[in-house]
Amino acid sequence: MKGRTKSKFLRIKCACGNEQNIFAAASTAVNCLVCNTPLTSPRGGVAQLTEKATLVKTLE
Repeated sequence: MKGRTKSKFLRIKCACGNEQNIFAAASTAVNCLVCNTPLTSPRGGVAQLTEKATLVKTLE
């Protein structure tokens, strides 16, 4: 389909219960907005979830 991107966002949940949306190809570490726990680390184009984060949903 023309004009459609391959970019995806992820809804992730922190161990504290907070859910937030992140870019799937985040090039920097992402921390929880509530408790400041690291949720992802960059891994060559794809964000790697830490043990404190769980994937809830993939958003397009």
